[in-house]
Amino acid sequence: MIDIGVNLTNTRFDKDRDAVITRAQEAGVTGLILTGTSIEESQQAWQMATQWPNYCFSTAGVHPHDAKSVDDLTLPAIRALATKAEVVAIGECGLDFNRDFSPRPQQEAVFEAQLALAAELNMPVFMHCRDAHQRFIDILTPWRDKLPAAVLHCFTGSEQELKACLELDLHIGITGWVCDERRGTELREIVHHIPDDRLMIETDCPYLLPRDYRPKPKSSRNEPKFLPHIATVIAQCRGQQAADVMMNSRATTQAFFAIDPC
Repeated sequence: MIDIGVNLTNTRFDKDRDAVITRAQEAGVTGLILTGTSIEESQQAWQMATQWPNYCFSTAGVHPHDAKSVDDLTLPAIRALATKAEVVAIGECGLDFNRDFSPRPQQEAVFEAQLALAAELNMPVFMHCRDAHQRFIDILTPWRDKLPAAVLHCFTGSEQELKACLELDLHIGITGWVCDERRGTELREIVHHIPDDRLMIETDCPYLLPRDYRPKPKSSRNEPKFLPHIATVIAQCRGQQAADVMMNSRATTQAFFAIDPC
């Protein structure tokens, strides 16, 4: 089982990254995809991935929150990182109209620039969308057949939005949001619509600690060791065995990122 969304560059991991990796391995997590959310953090994610070869991999991209920092839409730094063996996708890229930390026109331009780069390099994309579904679909659709693969990570949308994403042949990343009895109700009801070969699982740590995990952790920090719990809840919602969900998601993730972690 591979965690496709690990924000290991986050400062909340500064004191114990080695221990976080060890706990993930002990929990049966067989690989981690470290998320790049800005040029600087993409570089850091790649450097961290080199410390755990064939276990950690990384993405390289600019999150919509950081789109305002991009002044060159050719993205030379991301292009350079994409040549590294450990970098397996372009992103995190997309749109966030919830917080609007970057102006929407800039978010859209930077998102499309990363889609163009991924298409040119024949690399999969790792995407974000929050409160921007229709605009996200409108921008992505002309590029979809030029991309080898695309995943919308941390999906929390409606059934209609899920169906639109599946119609675009997107993979779907599911987090501990599905474990939240307050906000995750609809997701629990629709997660069974995702085909086995399109479902991937993630923690998006240090965010989204599963609310139903018992005994309740002392810290609110999420980490990859909780991935098996998330997979078990997903399996329950899908009417499947947890072992099957874990096996299928691992195979799907390996094929998507073209990796074979130890």
